[in-house]
Amino acid sequence: MPLHTFIVNGRSVTVDAPDDLPLLWVLRDMLGVTGPKYGCGVDVCKACTSHLDGVDVRPCVVPVSACAGKRVTTIEGLADGDRLHPVQEAWLEQDVAQCGFCQPGQIMAAVALLKRTGDPTDEDIDAIANICRCGTYFKIREAIRAAAARM
Repeated sequence: MPLHTFIVNGRSVTVDAPDDLPLLWVLRDMLGVTGPKYGCGVDVCKACTSHLDGVDVRPCVVPVSACAGKRVTTIEGLADGDRLHPVQEAWLEQDVAQCGFCQPGQIMAAVALLKRTGDPTDEDIDAIANICRCGTYFKIREAIRAAAARM
């Protein structure tokens, strides 16, 4: 199998995997990075949202071959040491999580949104379209607004 070298959460990794293996399986099964969750596998639920060179992507549909020489950031790589990212802090302050399954993807989508716009509208927030079975959308919206104010 081919070797693929890229950076995950600041650490260079090389994996021996088929070119078309979804990045999600490389992260979870080969590298032990379990923050991105498997939900649907077809880019609908967005529970696996991570960043590829700073852009939000769904690793369930990104082949590992697309990552060569790039930076992959998951929820595990978002904090700066013991210092949480402002979006993570806002999530805690707003008590967003219920079951927590979708939260890593929600947070990663929110971070990407706030990189694109510092003052998101309701439409901007709705456009991230991550699915939350617990229905914490109001708290998610409040957390994104709080993080935007902080950033």
